[in-house]
Amino acid sequence: MARAEGGDRSSNAAAFFFSATLFLWAASIAFVITFNGRRELTVIAVGFFFFQTANYVIRRFISKDPLLVNTSVSLFHSSLTSASVVYILVNQWIMKGPIEMFTHEELVTGTWYGAHWALCFSCGYFAYDQLDMLLYRLYSGFIPAILLHHLILLVCFTLALYKDVTINYLILSLVCELHSIFLHTRKVRRMAGVRDINSQLVLFEWVLNWWTFITTRLVCHILITYKLIIDAHKFDGGIELSLALFGMAGMNILNVFLGLDLFKAFKREWKQQKHQD
Repeated sequence: MARAEGGDRSSNAAAFFFSATLFLWAASIAFVITFNGRRELTVIAVGFFFFQTANYVIRRFISKDPLLVNTSVSLFHSSLTSASVVYILVNQWIMKGPIEMFTHEELVTGTWYGAHWALCFSCGYFAYDQLDMLLYRLYSGFIPAILLHHLILLVCFTLALYKDVTINYLILSLVCELHSIFLHTRKVRRMAGVRDINSQLVLFEWVLNWWTFITTRLVCHILITYKLIIDAHKFDGGIELSLALFGMAGMNILNVFLGLDLFKAFKREWKQQKHQD
């Protein structure tokens, strides 16, 4: 009983903290748009209400299971964001080439075509997802990793959008949404009852899951961190470098835990299939 009460207290503490930070974030956005005239940031609100509407449609017509609804909307976001990021990168590759598009000045002070919109839209999604998980308690632990992940992204994305710096760096960090597609697909197909590890489709999904995890999360985020470190002397005296390194450090640490969870999930599914055989 004491454990249950302790768990409730820690869950309530986490809910209060992350709810308060989300409220402060929303108040900050509203203030900047209203009083600083940053009307371009209204795309954040557009993203929030867009995914909230998707949530309503799925809940109304497909399923009322909060986890399935949340995961389905997350899959929708990952697909949209991946498509937009690939479009932005391919467009810049064609226009400028790989050397010019990855220079320090281009990554820090430049803004690729569509990058600002894509970052604002994703910012709106992370705010929506944070609220949805808080409302339906779709998290666990004293410091829920998923809520901490969203908070780090909201802080980094928003400050970058306020100062109009490192926008392109953040677009590169969103390449990991390609892996999120398969991460969310796995959750959806398990909730749909498809769990046969010997199925060609499931095996193919696991191959893509691991391949995109290694390439778009581990390798991509490590390369971004390396680029930040070797170009550290090129940054001005502002907070851009510290903020970028803090954000990437958080992302890299969370990637390690995600990889461990992914390995445990694969091992668990494999053992379950062995027992069934």
